[in-house]
Amino acid sequence: MFQKIKGTQDFLDLSLLQFILKISSEHLNLHNFNQIELPILEACDLFKRTVGTQTDIVNKEMFVIEPRAGSSESICLRPESTAQTMRAFLENGIQILPWKVFSYGAMFRYERPQKGRYRQFQQCNIEVIGADSIDQDVMLISMLDNLFTKLYIPNYALVLNFLGCTQDRNNFREILKDFLVKQSNICDTCENRSQTNPLRVFDCKNESCQQIYVSAPKIIEHLCDSCNGEWQQLKNHLELLGISFAVKPELVRGLDYYNKTVFEFSSTALGAQSSFCGGGRYELASQLGSKNQVPSIGAAFGMDRVLLILETIKDQLPIAKKPALTVIVPLSPAQNMLALLVAQNLGQHNLSHDIILEDDTSVKSKMRKANKLGPNYCVLIGESEQVQHSVMLKNMVTGAEQLIKQVDLINYLKN
Repeated sequence: MFQKIKGTQDFLDLSLLQFILKISSEHLNLHNFNQIELPILEACDLFKRTVGTQTDIVNKEMFVIEPRAGSSESICLRPESTAQTMRAFLENGIQILPWKVFSYGAMFRYERPQKGRYRQFQQCNIEVIGADSIDQDVMLISMLDNLFTKLYIPNYALVLNFLGCTQDRNNFREILKDFLVKQSNICDTCENRSQTNPLRVFDCKNESCQQIYVSAPKIIEHLCDSCNGEWQQLKNHLELLGISFAVKPELVRGLDYYNKTVFEFSSTALGAQSSFCGGGRYELASQLGSKNQVPSIGAAFGMDRVLLILETIKDQLPIAKKPALTVIVPLSPAQNMLALLVAQNLGQHNLSHDIILEDDTSVKSKMRKANKLGPNYCVLIGESEQVQHSVMLKNMVTGAEQLIKQVDLINYLKN
Protein backbone atom coordinates (compact mmCIF):
# COMPACT_ATOMS: atom_id res chain seq x y z
CA MET A 1 0.00 0.00 0.00
CA PHE A 2 1.34 3.43 -0.96
CA GLN A 3 1.57 6.32 1.49
CA LYS A 4 1.81 10.04 0.86
CA ILE A 5 5.23 11.64 0.46
CA LYS A 6 6.74 12.83 3.73
CA GLY A 7 5.99 16.50 4.28
CA THR A 8 2.75 16.50 2.26
CA GLN A 9 -0.89 16.40 3.38
CA ASP A 10 -4.25 14.96 2.32
CA PHE A 11 -7.16 17.41 2.77
CA LEU A 12 -10.31 15.32 3.10
CA ASP A 13 -12.53 18.05 4.55
CA LEU A 14 -12.17 21.37 2.75
CA SER A 15 -14.81 23.32 4.67
CA LEU A 16 -12.30 25.24 6.84
CA LEU A 17 -9.93 25.88 3.92
CA GLN A 18 -12.84 27.14 1.79
CA PHE A 19 -13.87 29.44 4.65
CA ILE A 20 -10.36 30.96 4.71
CA LEU A 21 -10.28 31.32 0.91
CA LYS A 22 -13.73 32.92 0.78
CA ILE A 23 -13.05 35.48 3.53
CA SER A 24 -9.59 36.28 2.15
CA SER A 25 -10.74 36.70 -1.46
CA GLU A 26 -13.69 38.90 -0.50
CA HIS A 27 -11.48 41.05 1.74
CA LEU A 28 -8.77 41.48 -0.91
CA ASN A 29 -11.35 42.30 -3.58
CA LEU A 30 -12.74 45.02 -1.28
CA HIS A 31 -9.29 46.62 -1.38
CA ASN A 32 -9.14 46.41 -5.19
CA PHE A 33 -6.72 43.47 -5.42
CA ASN A 34 -7.16 41.20 -8.44
CA GLN A 35 -6.56 37.45 -8.27
CA ILE A 36 -4.00 35.96 -10.65
CA GLU A 37 -2.78 32.41 -11.30
CA LEU A 38 0.92 31.63 -11.76
CA PRO A 39 2.71 28.44 -12.86
CA ILE A 40 4.14 25.99 -10.36
CA LEU A 41 7.22 25.51 -12.59
CA GLU A 42 9.77 28.32 -12.91
CA ALA A 43 13.39 28.70 -13.99
CA CYS A 44 15.85 28.08 -11.15
CA ASP A 45 17.75 31.25 -12.07
CA LEU A 46 14.68 33.36 -11.25
CA PHE A 47 15.09 32.52 -7.55
CA LYS A 48 18.89 32.48 -7.57
CA ARG A 49 18.88 36.07 -8.83
CA THR A 50 16.18 37.39 -6.54
CA VAL A 51 16.02 35.33 -3.36
CA GLY A 52 19.82 35.16 -3.05
CA THR A 53 22.41 32.45 -3.60
CA GLN A 54 23.37 32.43 0.09
CA THR A 55 19.83 31.79 1.37
CA ASP A 56 18.65 28.40 2.62
CA ILE A 57 15.92 28.34 -0.03
CA VAL A 58 18.44 28.36 -2.89
CA ASN A 59 21.23 26.45 -1.13
CA LYS A 60 19.22 23.65 0.46
CA GLU A 61 15.49 23.74 -0.19
CA MET A 62 14.65 24.08 -3.90
CA PHE A 63 13.10 21.06 -5.62
CA VAL A 64 15.06 21.05 -8.89
CA ILE A 65 13.68 18.95 -11.74
CA GLU A 66 16.34 16.80 -13.40
CA PRO A 67 16.57 17.82 -17.07
CA ARG A 68 16.22 15.31 -19.87
CA ALA A 69 19.39 14.05 -21.51
CA GLY A 70 20.82 16.72 -23.76
CA SER A 71 18.81 19.55 -22.18
CA SER A 72 20.41 22.38 -20.24
CA GLU A 73 17.06 23.73 -18.99
CA SER A 74 17.10 24.23 -15.22
CA ILE A 75 13.56 24.15 -13.80
CA CYS A 76 12.30 23.98 -10.22
CA LEU A 77 9.04 23.78 -8.30
CA ARG A 78 8.43 27.31 -7.03
CA PRO A 79 9.64 27.83 -3.42
CA GLU A 80 7.96 31.24 -3.09
CA SER A 81 5.81 33.55 -5.20
CA THR A 82 7.07 37.13 -4.95
CA ALA A 83 9.84 36.68 -7.53
CA GLN A 84 7.52 35.00 -10.01
CA THR A 85 4.86 37.71 -9.55
CA MET A 86 7.49 40.31 -10.47
CA ARG A 87 8.51 38.12 -13.42
CA ALA A 88 4.86 38.05 -14.56
CA PHE A 89 4.60 41.83 -14.11
CA LEU A 90 7.63 42.50 -16.33
CA GLU A 91 6.97 39.77 -18.90
CA ASN A 92 3.36 40.91 -19.47
CA GLY A 93 4.26 44.61 -19.68
CA ILE A 94 1.85 45.79 -16.97
CA GLN A 95 1.44 49.58 -17.19
CA ILE A 96 -1.15 50.44 -14.53
CA LEU A 97 0.58 51.13 -11.22
CA PRO A 98 0.38 50.13 -8.51
CA TRP A 99 -0.40 46.60 -9.67
CA LYS A 100 -2.35 45.08 -6.76
CA VAL A 101 -2.65 41.30 -7.08
CA PHE A 102 -2.97 38.15 -5.02
CA SER A 103 -2.70 34.43 -5.71
CA TYR A 104 -3.20 31.12 -3.93
CA GLY A 105 -1.26 27.95 -4.51
CA ALA A 106 1.23 25.30 -3.53
CA MET A 107 4.88 26.12 -2.79
CA PHE A 108 7.65 23.55 -2.39
CA ARG A 109 10.69 23.50 -0.11
CA TYR A 110 12.83 20.51 0.73
CA GLU A 111 13.17 20.91 4.49
CA ARG A 112 12.62 18.85 7.61
CA PRO A 113 8.85 18.42 8.06
CA GLN A 114 7.45 19.47 11.45
CA LYS A 115 4.30 21.05 12.86
CA GLY A 116 3.33 23.95 10.60
CA ARG A 117 6.17 23.27 8.14
CA TYR A 118 5.69 21.06 5.09
CA ARG A 119 7.55 20.29 1.89
CA GLN A 120 4.42 21.14 -0.08
CA PHE A 121 2.54 23.98 1.57
CA GLN A 122 -0.34 26.27 0.62
CA GLN A 123 0.22 30.01 0.54
CA CYS A 124 -1.68 33.21 -0.18
CA ASN A 125 0.61 35.74 -1.82
CA ILE A 126 -0.27 39.47 -1.88
CA GLU A 127 1.73 42.09 -3.83
CA VAL A 128 1.54 45.84 -4.45
CA ILE A 129 3.99 46.37 -7.33
CA GLY A 130 5.00 49.92 -8.17
CA ALA A 131 4.32 51.35 -4.72
CA ASP A 132 6.81 54.05 -3.73
CA SER A 133 5.04 55.67 -0.77
CA ILE A 134 5.78 54.27 2.68
CA ASP A 135 2.06 54.68 3.38
CA GLN A 136 1.50 51.77 0.96
CA ASP A 137 3.28 49.70 3.64
CA VAL A 138 0.86 51.10 6.21
CA MET A 139 -2.08 50.24 3.95
CA LEU A 140 -0.93 46.64 3.41
CA ILE A 141 -0.21 45.98 7.09
CA SER A 142 -3.54 47.54 8.09
CA MET A 143 -5.40 45.45 5.51
CA LEU A 144 -3.76 42.25 6.78
CA ASP A 145 -4.55 43.17 10.38
CA ASN A 146 -8.23 43.58 9.44
CA LEU A 147 -8.18 40.31 7.48
CA PHE A 148 -6.84 38.27 10.40
CA THR A 149 -9.52 39.79 12.61
CA LYS A 150 -12.17 38.71 10.07
CA LEU A 151 -10.69 35.22 10.09
CA TYR A 152 -11.08 35.08 13.89
CA ILE A 153 -7.37 34.35 14.43
CA PRO A 154 -6.88 34.55 18.21
CA ASN A 155 -3.96 36.07 20.10
CA TYR A 156 -1.87 37.20 17.14
CA ALA A 157 0.86 39.82 17.29
CA LEU A 158 2.60 42.04 14.74
CA VAL A 159 6.35 42.74 14.84
CA LEU A 160 8.20 45.28 12.67
CA ASN A 161 11.72 46.19 11.66
CA PHE A 162 13.26 48.58 9.14
CA LEU A 163 16.28 47.49 7.05
CA GLY A 164 16.98 50.85 5.44
CA CYS A 165 18.19 51.49 1.91
CA THR A 166 21.02 49.68 0.10
CA GLN A 167 23.63 52.11 1.42
CA ASP A 168 22.31 51.73 4.98
CA ARG A 169 22.64 47.95 4.75
CA ASN A 170 26.09 48.11 3.21
CA ASN A 171 27.25 50.37 6.03
CA PHE A 172 25.58 48.22 8.67
CA ARG A 173 27.12 45.01 7.33
CA GLU A 174 30.58 46.39 8.12
CA ILE A 175 29.47 47.46 11.61
CA LEU A 176 27.94 44.01 12.20
CA LYS A 177 31.03 42.24 10.86
CA ASP A 178 33.19 44.13 13.35
CA PHE A 179 30.88 42.92 16.14
CA LEU A 180 30.80 39.31 14.93
CA VAL A 181 34.55 38.97 14.50
CA LYS A 182 34.92 39.59 18.26
CA GLN A 183 32.48 36.76 19.14
CA SER A 184 34.15 33.39 19.79
CA ASN A 185 31.07 31.34 20.66
CA ILE A 186 28.80 31.68 17.62
CA CYS A 187 27.82 28.49 15.76
CA ASP A 188 29.45 27.32 12.51
CA THR A 189 26.44 28.45 10.45
CA CYS A 190 26.66 31.96 11.87
CA GLU A 191 30.43 31.94 11.37
CA ASN A 192 29.87 31.25 7.68
CA ARG A 193 27.05 33.80 7.40
CA SER A 194 29.19 36.47 9.05
CA GLN A 195 31.39 36.38 5.94
CA THR A 196 28.79 35.84 3.20
CA ASN A 197 25.59 37.52 4.45
CA PRO A 198 26.02 38.98 7.97
CA LEU A 199 22.39 40.08 8.48
CA ARG A 200 21.29 36.44 8.21
CA VAL A 201 22.92 35.62 11.56
CA PHE A 202 19.81 37.07 13.21
CA ASP A 203 17.81 34.16 11.71
CA CYS A 204 19.82 31.64 13.75
CA LYS A 205 17.67 29.49 16.06
CA ASN A 206 20.60 28.53 18.29
CA GLU A 207 19.81 29.77 21.82
CA SER A 208 23.42 30.66 22.67
CA CYS A 209 23.73 32.69 19.45
CA GLN A 210 20.48 34.51 20.18
CA GLN A 211 21.79 35.53 23.59
CA ILE A 212 24.90 37.00 21.95
CA TYR A 213 22.85 38.96 19.41
CA VAL A 214 20.87 40.73 22.13
CA SER A 215 23.84 43.06 22.48
CA ALA A 216 24.53 43.26 18.72
CA PRO A 217 24.24 46.62 16.93
CA LYS A 218 20.75 47.34 15.56
CA ILE A 219 20.16 48.48 12.00
CA ILE A 220 17.37 50.89 13.02
CA GLU A 221 20.05 52.85 14.92
CA HIS A 222 22.10 53.26 11.72
CA LEU A 223 19.59 54.60 9.20
CA CYS A 224 20.17 57.59 6.94
CA ASP A 225 17.98 60.65 7.51
CA SER A 226 15.58 59.76 4.69
CA CYS A 227 15.07 56.16 5.85
CA ASN A 228 14.78 57.20 9.47
CA GLY A 229 12.02 59.61 8.47
CA GLU A 230 10.14 56.81 6.69
CA TRP A 231 10.61 54.51 9.69
CA GLN A 232 9.11 57.08 12.03
CA GLN A 233 6.25 57.75 9.58
CA LEU A 234 5.48 54.02 9.35
CA LYS A 235 5.21 53.66 13.12
CA ASN A 236 3.27 56.89 13.62
CA HIS A 237 0.67 56.10 10.97
CA LEU A 238 0.14 52.55 12.23
CA GLU A 239 -0.42 53.97 15.73
CA LEU A 240 -2.91 56.51 14.36
CA LEU A 241 -4.83 53.62 12.75
CA GLY A 242 -4.95 51.85 16.12
CA ILE A 243 -2.75 48.92 15.01
CA SER A 244 -0.71 47.35 17.80
CA PHE A 245 2.85 46.30 17.00
CA ALA A 246 6.22 45.66 18.59
CA VAL A 247 9.61 46.60 17.16
CA LYS A 248 11.90 43.59 16.68
CA PRO A 249 15.38 44.82 15.65
CA GLU A 250 16.64 41.31 14.81
CA LEU A 251 13.82 40.65 12.30
CA VAL A 252 15.47 40.48 8.86
CA ARG A 253 13.35 37.85 7.03
CA GLY A 254 15.23 35.07 5.26
CA LEU A 255 15.34 36.46 1.71
CA ASP A 256 17.91 38.83 0.22
CA TYR A 257 15.47 40.99 -1.73
CA TYR A 258 13.93 42.81 1.27
CA ASN A 259 14.71 46.44 2.02
CA LYS A 260 13.20 49.02 4.36
CA THR A 261 9.99 47.66 5.97
CA VAL A 262 9.85 44.03 7.12
CA PHE A 263 7.13 42.53 9.31
CA GLU A 264 5.64 39.31 10.65
CA PHE A 265 2.36 38.24 12.21
CA SER A 266 2.62 35.41 14.73
CA SER A 267 0.29 33.41 16.97
CA THR A 268 0.94 31.63 20.26
CA ALA A 269 -1.34 28.84 19.03
CA LEU A 270 1.43 27.58 16.73
CA GLY A 271 4.11 26.90 19.33
CA ALA A 272 7.73 27.25 18.16
CA GLN A 273 6.79 27.92 14.51
CA SER A 274 4.71 30.90 15.57
CA SER A 275 4.88 33.05 12.43
CA PHE A 276 1.99 32.60 9.98
CA CYS A 277 2.42 35.71 7.80
CA GLY A 278 5.43 37.73 6.76
CA GLY A 279 6.40 40.33 4.24
CA GLY A 280 8.12 43.57 3.48
CA ARG A 281 9.32 46.06 0.92
CA TYR A 282 11.52 45.01 -2.01
CA GLU A 283 12.96 46.05 -5.37
CA LEU A 284 13.34 43.10 -7.75
CA ALA A 285 12.78 44.52 -11.22
CA SER A 286 16.42 45.53 -11.88
CA GLN A 287 17.60 42.03 -10.89
CA LEU A 288 15.29 40.61 -13.58
CA GLY A 289 16.58 42.86 -16.35
CA SER A 290 14.34 45.93 -16.06
CA LYS A 291 15.92 49.33 -16.70
CA ASN A 292 13.46 50.94 -14.29
CA GLN A 293 13.26 50.64 -10.53
CA VAL A 294 9.89 49.25 -9.41
CA PRO A 295 9.60 49.67 -5.62
CA SER A 296 7.07 47.21 -4.20
CA ILE A 297 5.61 45.81 -0.99
CA GLY A 298 4.21 42.35 -0.44
CA ALA A 299 3.29 39.64 2.03
CA ALA A 300 2.35 35.98 2.16
CA PHE A 301 0.49 33.94 4.74
CA GLY A 302 0.66 30.19 5.12
CA MET A 303 -2.73 28.55 4.65
CA ASP A 304 -1.53 25.43 6.49
CA ARG A 305 -0.56 27.44 9.56
CA VAL A 306 -3.81 29.41 9.57
CA LEU A 307 -5.65 26.07 9.33
CA LEU A 308 -3.73 24.81 12.38
CA ILE A 309 -4.71 27.94 14.33
CA LEU A 310 -8.40 27.80 13.38
CA GLU A 311 -8.85 24.03 13.69
CA THR A 312 -9.19 24.30 17.47
CA ILE A 313 -12.04 26.85 17.18
CA LYS A 314 -13.66 25.49 14.01
CA ASP A 315 -17.00 24.87 15.72
CA GLN A 316 -17.22 28.56 16.69
CA LEU A 317 -16.63 29.88 13.16
CA PRO A 318 -19.42 31.02 10.80
CA ILE A 319 -18.59 28.32 8.25
CA ALA A 320 -21.31 27.93 5.64
CA LYS A 321 -23.34 24.77 6.15
CA LYS A 322 -23.65 22.31 3.29
CA PRO A 323 -27.04 22.56 1.53
CA ALA A 324 -29.75 20.13 2.63
CA LEU A 325 -29.18 16.77 0.98
CA THR A 326 -31.83 14.56 -0.62
CA VAL A 327 -30.89 10.93 -1.33
CA ILE A 328 -32.81 9.02 -4.02
CA VAL A 329 -33.23 5.29 -3.36
CA PRO A 330 -34.60 3.08 -6.18
CA LEU A 331 -35.83 -0.11 -4.52
CA SER A 332 -34.88 -2.35 -7.44
CA PRO A 333 -32.92 -2.08 -10.72
CA ALA A 334 -36.21 -1.56 -12.57
CA GLN A 335 -36.53 1.87 -10.93
CA ASN A 336 -32.94 3.01 -11.64
CA MET A 337 -33.84 4.92 -14.80
CA LEU A 338 -36.68 6.76 -13.05
CA ALA A 339 -34.29 7.55 -10.18
CA LEU A 340 -31.79 9.01 -12.66
CA LEU A 341 -34.53 11.23 -14.14
CA VAL A 342 -35.53 12.44 -10.65
CA ALA A 343 -31.85 13.15 -9.89
CA GLN A 344 -31.50 15.12 -13.13
CA ASN A 345 -34.56 17.19 -12.23
CA LEU A 346 -33.20 17.98 -8.76
CA GLY A 347 -29.87 19.04 -10.23
CA GLN A 348 -31.55 21.34 -12.74
CA HIS A 349 -33.28 23.08 -9.82
CA ASN A 350 -30.03 23.44 -7.80
CA LEU A 351 -31.09 20.95 -5.13
CA SER A 352 -28.27 18.97 -3.52
CA HIS A 353 -28.77 15.25 -4.05
CA ASP A 354 -27.20 11.81 -4.24
CA ILE A 355 -28.46 8.49 -5.52
CA ILE A 356 -27.97 4.87 -4.41
CA LEU A 357 -27.54 2.75 -7.55
CA GLU A 358 -25.98 -0.47 -6.23
CA ASP A 359 -28.19 -3.29 -7.56
CA ASP A 360 -26.77 -6.19 -5.54
CA THR A 361 -27.85 -4.93 -2.11
CA SER A 362 -31.09 -5.23 -0.18
CA VAL A 363 -33.43 -2.30 0.46
CA LYS A 364 -32.32 -2.38 4.09
CA SER A 365 -28.67 -2.11 3.05
CA LYS A 366 -29.49 0.72 0.65
CA MET A 367 -31.21 2.65 3.43
CA ARG A 368 -28.21 2.18 5.72
CA LYS A 369 -25.96 3.61 3.00
CA ALA A 370 -28.35 6.50 2.45
CA ASN A 371 -28.50 7.26 6.19
CA LYS A 372 -24.69 7.46 6.41
CA LEU A 373 -24.77 10.34 3.90
CA GLY A 374 -26.73 12.43 6.42
CA PRO A 375 -29.69 13.48 4.23
CA ASN A 376 -32.67 15.54 5.29
CA TYR A 377 -34.92 13.45 3.05
CA CYS A 378 -34.84 10.17 1.18
CA VAL A 379 -36.86 9.72 -2.01
CA LEU A 380 -37.93 6.08 -2.19
CA ILE A 381 -39.04 4.71 -5.57
CA GLY A 382 -40.52 1.22 -5.77
CA GLU A 383 -42.71 -0.53 -8.29
CA SER A 384 -45.97 0.95 -6.95
CA GLU A 385 -44.55 4.50 -6.88
CA GLN A 386 -43.32 4.03 -10.44
CA VAL A 387 -46.80 2.96 -11.62
CA GLN A 388 -48.50 5.87 -9.76
CA HIS A 389 -45.96 8.47 -11.03
CA SER A 390 -45.20 9.21 -7.37
CA VAL A 391 -42.35 8.93 -4.87
CA MET A 392 -42.31 8.08 -1.18
CA LEU A 393 -40.61 10.98 0.64
CA LYS A 394 -39.10 10.03 4.00
CA ASN A 395 -38.12 12.69 6.54
CA MET A 396 -34.85 11.32 7.94
CA VAL A 397 -35.14 13.43 11.10
CA THR A 398 -38.67 12.46 12.15
CA GLY A 399 -39.01 9.20 10.21
CA ALA A 400 -42.37 10.36 8.75
CA GLU A 401 -43.20 9.16 5.21
CA GLN A 402 -45.44 10.86 2.64
CA LEU A 403 -46.52 9.83 -0.86
CA ILE A 404 -45.97 12.72 -3.29
CA LYS A 405 -46.58 13.09 -7.00
CA GLN A 406 -43.33 13.29 -8.96
CA VAL A 407 -44.37 16.64 -10.46
CA ASP A 408 -44.79 18.11 -6.94
CA LEU A 409 -41.43 16.92 -5.54
CA ILE A 410 -39.37 20.00 -6.45
CA ASN A 411 -41.81 22.49 -4.91
CA TYR A 412 -42.12 20.36 -1.77
CA LEU A 413 -38.32 20.18 -1.26
CA LYS A 414 -37.85 23.89 -1.97
CA ASN A 415 -40.55 24.89 0.48
